[in-house]
Amino acid sequence: MSKGNTLTSILRSPKTVFTTKDISLLWHEASTNATRVRLNYFVNKGDLYRIRKGLYAKDKNYNELELATRILIPSYVSFETVLAKEGLIFQYYEPIFIASYATRKIVINQKVYSFRKLKNSVLMDSQGIRNVDETSIATKERAFLDMIYVNSSYHFDNIRSVNWDMVFELLPIYRNQRMANKVMGIYKKENR
Repeated sequence: MSKGNTLTSILRSPKTVFTTKDISLLWHEASTNATRVRLNYFVNKGDLYRIRKGLYAKDKNYNELELATRILIPSYVSFETVLAKEGLIFQYYEPIFIASYATRKIVINQKVYSFRKLKNSVLMDSQGIRNVDETSIATKERAFLDMIYVNSSYHFDNIRSVNWDMVFELLPIYRNQRMANKVMGIYKKENR
């Protein structure tokens, strides 16, 4: 693929954030070294933006949620980020919270990406996770359960919009009796 076509293939993609592996696949190149050489050329020329090692964007106006799920793979946006967006909590949190295989805080361009570890069986189960604009995002019910999984004493401000049928459908993913008891207690309190 010629240099002009390789750049065009990135610019035409609906994604705003790419890993080196994504670009190798897009360019049909087996060698990631050849990909890196071309990427450096495009970055130095100003045609692409290097976010950090192994992560690139078309420009500085990339989707931060998309980036959040590309830093550590597999991962999906959840916890306070989804709960606040869906109105289950009223506080605004600046960091983006992501479910992943490791617990880490990573700062990129003054934005904090806070990863929380979930066990692999939970992380890899796609129930309750939607793909929106090249980003994996938990539904409010999945984010609700993820939060209880990592913090059983977490306070939710407004859970009236929660679909309890969906909650009880997702609950077996976690295989956690303490969590199941906590969810049942919240459900009974909410539905008195």
